[in-house]
Amino acid sequence: MNYTKFKTNSHKLVSGLLGSIFLISLIGCNETSDIQKLPQRNYQLVWSDEFNGLANVSPDATKWVFETGGGGWGNAEYEVYTNSTANVSTNGKGSLAITATKVPTTPNPTYYSGRIITKGLFTKTYGRFEARIKLPYGPGIWPAFWILGANKDSLDANMKTIGWPQCGEIDIMEMNGSKPNIINGTVHGPGYSGGASITKSFGLLNDRYDTDYHVFAIEWGKDYIDFFVDNTLYQELTPSSVTGNWVFNDHPFYILLNLAVGGNYVTGPTDQTPFPQTMLVDYVRVYDEVK
Repeated sequence: MNYTKFKTNSHKLVSGLLGSIFLISLIGCNETSDIQKLPQRNYQLVWSDEFNGLANVSPDATKWVFETGGGGWGNAEYEVYTNSTANVSTNGKGSLAITATKVPTTPNPTYYSGRIITKGLFTKTYGRFEARIKLPYGPGIWPAFWILGANKDSLDANMKTIGWPQCGEIDIMEMNGSKPNIINGTVHGPGYSGGASITKSFGLLNDRYDTDYHVFAIEWGKDYIDFFVDNTLYQELTPSSVTGNWVFNDHPFYILLNLAVGGNYVTGPTDQTPFPQTMLVDYVRVYDEVK
């Protein structure tokens, strides 16, 4: 498609059918669904990275910043994030490779991986955020494409620091590598974070996310967030969907791509988890809605 401008399809498959796909893939159940019409939205590209660089080159420093270090990242993750091209680099074939590696150490192995963000370089309020990604797999593997409120760690009107989840988080795609046919789309905010987050799964039928690229996207407006896989709508959220304050209507967010090893979402890797693990990102694109 021409990615500078496009329109979303007015008819999308919605939760009933996606629930069917999920159930069929897991337990062989079947159910019918309806077709729902969405308002037609026109979008124009405002930011992108196509990752068309030479092999073994770090991502564009005018677009991405490395986040480095270990310490669990609030999720009991195992990995240490680095700025090495061994963990984040273009592959010379039009994709960015975010790679998790395992180094034998005593008493436990050490894992290294990559995490890049657009904080301080690009933020956006509302629009369509999408990435085309081929995912890794295996117990303890946790790839993610997400956006986080850029007001995190700033001061509110009462001079109090805005933390997480008050800043808001939208996980456009995250996957538990032990279930390579299922991804989740999730939001975190005050009153619905961590294990109480608002989330929904999208399962592939007779397929897996590690065998080919798939497009993961949200369309986000003041009072809605719609989640898509390959342009199939599988979750619609509005302020009435959440159990606390809707914190997605008043400030910009920045983009994150990372590949975690271990953590509360996936538990730890096992001896059967193969390494290295690579998350291949064909592109990331952000569009503004044209009224």
